Amino acid sequence: MLEPLRQGLPPIDPSAIAGSASCTLPARFEAVGGARRFTRTTMTSWDLGDRFDDVALVVSELVTNALRHALPAEAARENQDSCVRLHLMRWTSRLVCAVRDPSRRGPVVGEAPDSAESGRGLFLVESFSDSWGWHPSPVPAGDTASEGGLGKVVWALFRLTDHAAPERPVPFGALTDGL
Repeated sequence: MLEPLRQGLPPIDPSAIAGSASCTLPARFEAVGGARRFTRTTMTSWDLGDRFDDVALVVSELVTNALRHALPAEAARENQDSCVRLHLMRWTSRLVCAVRDPSRRGPVVGEAPDSAESGRGLFLVESFSDSWGWHPSPVPAGDTASEGGLGKVVWALFRLTDHAAPERPVPFGALTDGL
């Protein structure tokens, strides 16, 4: 499921990661603004402020989808502790934004009528990132998942430069083992 992370790019060595940051988001729609602020702060510290607009739009859509479709309605209203996490990972030649949520249902790209006010989020993610995808969250070693599992991770990849230094190979799947 993560094969698009490799398309057209050299393999990644997880030890070559240049930066990583994550935050837990509350189960409220106001968390989308917090996710954008976290993204701005992180990208500025990585000297990637020039890519902020595209990345922030994608982060907003991924977080909104997690809050809207992955959390039970009761949890969004009553539970202040969310199982939604935003992860940003940077390598020399790419940036990955990943949102983990408790639902194992995969995201569905919809076709919204021109007059609709919503329904285009994944189309925007696809348009502004270089690739995107999702996979079930991995179960930590020695842990047993509940019947519903541990949820999923929805990710978007951004190429940072066309002339990056080569990165060492990484085993398939090592990109998101810690998510």
